[in-house]
Amino acid sequence: MSVNKVILVGNVGKDPEVKHLESNVSVANFTLATSENYTNKSGDKVTSTEWHNIVCWRGLATIAENYIRKGSQVYIEGKIRTRTYDAPDGTKRYATEILADSLQLLGKKPDGQATEEQKPMELLSDSEPSSLNAATDDGLPF
Repeated sequence: MSVNKVILVGNVGKDPEVKHLESNVSVANFTLATSENYTNKSGDKVTSTEWHNIVCWRGLATIAENYIRKGSQVYIEGKIRTRTYDAPDGTKRYATEILADSLQLLGKKPDGQATEEQKPMELLSDSEPSSLNAATDDGLPF
């Protein structure tokens, strides 16, 4: 048995780049920064930041396009995928990405305005309807 599962909470590094492909399929790409704070041997406080390439398909791409902006805090569940491609100079390159299965928008609205209730949006997954209202209509937790 094997498991390929990633859970990340971080801040979006740039607005999502969204492409609309054949058959109304959308894909969104953006970077996500996760940071770790620690004290080194010298007693200095150090922040270490790791950057992740996030890929969202279909309904999640639509949510990313409409609601995620640079600086947004998001919770991502997905899996690690490494793909290869040929660079313009003919060398083989590798790209490691997080293929998002679900996401949750955290914190305030991207424009900085507070909402009536400061609570996270419901968890949205690629298997659910792409309508944002479908995930939050009745307020039930199930």
